[in-house]
Amino acid sequence: VDLIRKDVAYVDSLSADEIRAHRGTLTEPGKDSPYRTRGVDESLDLFRRMRAGEFPDGAHVLRAKIDMRSPNITMRDPVLYRIRHAAHHRTGTAWCIYPMYDFAHPLSDAIEGVTHSLCTLEYVDHRPLYDWVIEHTSPGHRSLGEGGPHQYEFARLNVNYTVMSKRKLLQLVEQKHVTGWDDPRMPTVSGLRRRGYTPESIRDFCARVGVAKKENVIDVGLLEHCVREDLNRRTPRAMAVLKPLKLVLTNYPEGQSEQMAIANHPDDTSLGSRQVPFGRDVLIERDDFLEDPPKKFFRLAPGREVRLRNAYLVTCTEVIKNAAGEIVELRGTYDPATRGGDAPDGRKVKATLHWVSAAHAVDAEVRLYDRLFTSEDPEGAAAKTGSDFTTQLNPHSLDVLTGCKLEPSLGSAAPGTRYQFERQGYFCADPDSRAGAVVFNRTVSLKEGYQVVR
Repeated sequence: VDLIRKDVAYVDSLSADEIRAHRGTLTEPGKDSPYRTRGVDESLDLFRRMRAGEFPDGAHVLRAKIDMRSPNITMRDPVLYRIRHAAHHRTGTAWCIYPMYDFAHPLSDAIEGVTHSLCTLEYVDHRPLYDWVIEHTSPGHRSLGEGGPHQYEFARLNVNYTVMSKRKLLQLVEQKHVTGWDDPRMPTVSGLRRRGYTPESIRDFCARVGVAKKENVIDVGLLEHCVREDLNRRTPRAMAVLKPLKLVLTNYPEGQSEQMAIANHPDDTSLGSRQVPFGRDVLIERDDFLEDPPKKFFRLAPGREVRLRNAYLVTCTEVIKNAAGEIVELRGTYDPATRGGDAPDGRKVKATLHWVSAAHAVDAEVRLYDRLFTSEDPEGAAAKTGSDFTTQLNPHSLDVLTGCKLEPSLGSAAPGTRYQFERQGYFCADPDSRAGAVVFNRTVSLKEGYQVVR
């Protein structure tokens, strides 16, 4: 109302198509609306009746009176208010005129005391209108004074192998390509938190990327490096066997077990140590055994001795298979003189394996996450074929492993607790944990550069 009284705004009765035709192009100036000279009293009356709901959608709009020949199309008498007979979640149907974003944005910033309004680069052309609104409303608004807000533009943080648009993320949620906004594959704060990313690692990532004035795409590997570096410093170690294979130590006394004192972190004594039970039946990773190993495979094989971390040196003596010829169990022996993992005679082994005691293991479900999309640029790859970006989704972005076995200390892990599973990666306890089985999400692997499965 104040802008109309100042004769810097007027009610326009052109249709949307007519307004578009009058606006001109990048090379041609716009043309004044025939209603641009409408009197102040008439515009005030029409605007009051627009507010009262007397007109249908699109009958009139309120436009700023700036310059239809401006080289910046945004400044060619932009629309400030339009009629919309739609229910609002707060006011119901009491209002039927709604402000356009370019009008509401600077006003809400000023009213809320925002000093630096941070926008992405596409809003550079909108900054003159932002300043115009502040300039022309400040004297008539008690909340707006000197030193109002200013708009600053910067490049959007684009990360490869994902999408950052809220609209596209909403599509992923609504079409159930993911389980929700907090799905650990989503680039949302809640998704990153659930996956196990720390606030410190995200801030470190942002500091390394910096603020740019040119569009660019950041490699998601940098984000993974930041969280890997942070978690390496802070997370306690634990042992988890994701694909278990039983190894029976035939010379270990039946029914006996012992506790192994193991440091929680090799470089941080302040994290203390824990007791891990050891017994006759231990579980090792299925991938750590090959019956007929190639030349550079140094892990367990028939007749070969390896170290069980912080426990004993063991040797495989027998392979048990089922009727289908599949390996179901290993038999072996341990050297009682090597408690702690070192031989008193100084003999060396080439591999150290993680393990858990079969009798004391905790059941778990482990979720292994990969990149959400197979393409570095999902939107660009889809555009080349004229398809939707969801066609680039990675069908192997989530691999759920059941029947995993963890050391007992992990059985009571609270949701959000982070660990390094030795030789496996960094993992975070998930809220889905339930009685009888804890659930862990892999935050990131131990090493960089794992391949996307296509």
